Amino acid sequence: MTQTPTQPQARAQIRIPAAHPMVMLLGSGDSLLRVIEEAFPAADIHVRGNEISATGEAADVALIQRLFDEMMLVLRTGAPMTEDAVERSIAMLRAAGTGEGDPQGETPAEVLTQNILSNRGRTIRPKTLNQKRYVDAIDQHTIVFGIGPAGTGKTYLAMAKAVQALQAKQVSRIILTRPAVEAGERLGFLPGTLFDKIDPYLRPLYDALHDMLDPDSIPRLMAAGTIEVAPLAYMRGRTLNDAFIILDEAQNTSAEQMKMFLTRLGFDSKIVITGDITQVDLPSGTKSGLRQVQDILDGVEDVHFSRLTSQDVVRHKLVGRIVDAYEKYDSRNGQQDGQADGREDGRRDRRKGK
Repeated sequence: MTQTPTQPQARAQIRIPAAHPMVMLLGSGDSLLRVIEEAFPAADIHVRGNEISATGEAADVALIQRLFDEMMLVLRTGAPMTEDAVERSIAMLRAAGTGEGDPQGETPAEVLTQNILSNRGRTIRPKTLNQKRYVDAIDQHTIVFGIGPAGTGKTYLAMAKAVQALQAKQVSRIILTRPAVEAGERLGFLPGTLFDKIDPYLRPLYDALHDMLDPDSIPRLMAAGTIEVAPLAYMRGRTLNDAFIILDEAQNTSAEQMKMFLTRLGFDSKIVITGDITQVDLPSGTKSGLRQVQDILDGVEDVHFSRLTSQDVVRHKLVGRIVDAYEKYDSRNGQQDGQADGREDGRRDRRKGK
């Protein structure tokens, strides 16, 4: 009977400088350490004083050592380490080890410490590599498309960059817009003024603004025209200069609306367009402008497409699993529909032959 050869064991000794309190590195009640132990079940990790030892397969030990180095770099900047941040750091390091990581060599510490905006003691920063690439693309290009499932921070990060640009006087105003399309429901007659009727469609944009600015300043900025929140139909016929413009829920624009919006671009302005092409609420037979524009503008200079996935979901962990489950279901049903169409075509051909 042949025995499977065992992998050679490796060992690393990691000494933590006294400047780093171990509770910050390991988490309250060793919560962060438990995340690491669960991620590397074949490795033995022991802590004694300010020393951490790791024993196991060479690849695991090397990753664990790199992980603690990255965690210390994050803590040095004053940014906190959370269980979520540790899990994302491990995923980034593993992706880099398999050749699927960032070819530019960006590290978890670089991703997790890129501050965009701070307000009332809260700092907004990217949490995943794709989110960092998205934020960097907004800095580097005039028009950026953020395409991905719900919860990936597409709109939230774009709005943080808009507020940052306004505060740095890179633009003189922010324009936030959405198509007023019902999400698979018929709301019927809505009472009140025109503003009251469109307010439900724009409410998510107001909610994000309240996270990023002093709530008392928002009415003043809106009254002055510094911040404008309006339905997409209000953009027709305008030229938008010296502005940071965000089109949210762009999957619900028609092809004509998308062209109209893109041609509003004026001098010294920047456009970010966000949407999820798997959640189109347009009437049957209407083609999504966001789906079409990817083919039309592919390769156009100064236009960038950032694509986020379920791995970039920053809501409850279950949201990412739900997105994955729906993608698998759609893929499986799409193949079945294609096979059914093929069988129906074959039956029609046979009937014609008769």
